[in-house]
Amino acid sequence: MIRRVEMERFTVTSSNPFDVVVAAIKALIGHPNMAELWQTTQRSTTAAELEAAIQPALGESGLMQFAEFDHGMIVRKGTEQHTAKIIRLVIGNPLIMKEMAKRVPDAGSYAPVTILVDERADGVHISYDRMASLLAPYENPDALSVARDLDAKVEDILSRAAA
Repeated sequence: MIRRVEMERFTVTSSNPFDVVVAAIKALIGHPNMAELWQTTQRSTTAAELEAAIQPALGESGLMQFAEFDHGMIVRKGTEQHTAKIIRLVIGNPLIMKEMAKRVPDAGSYAPVTILVDERADGVHISYDRMASLLAPYENPDALSVARDLDAKVEDILSRAAA
């Protein structure tokens, strides 16, 4: 089966320097030791234990960083784009993913989410593919409600980082 999924991309552009934008995003999300977090979540046997393991790892936004990829470093190698700045941050909250995936298992393909920060001639672009648009074809109102709440959290981070 092939399912068509249309995606909405939310993008804001900032006149702030690239490093300032990235630092602002990072200031709003948690930065747990992922190996320790996964060990703790695997040992959890109840929903309460799982929540107790995850909550301390979350930043003020209710989200945490899972990974960071410096795409700009790769683009700069052997090209004329010696100053390319592109960072992909993979962020989320396993408890939010759980609420979506227990209703729409395919949500696990989209969570955690990606924030892409890249510097262009007109400023620093901060982009995010809206989870609600990715889950819309599954027509599950409960999963969509959770997805919209996640979208609001991420879009708040992007807007604050761009300001």
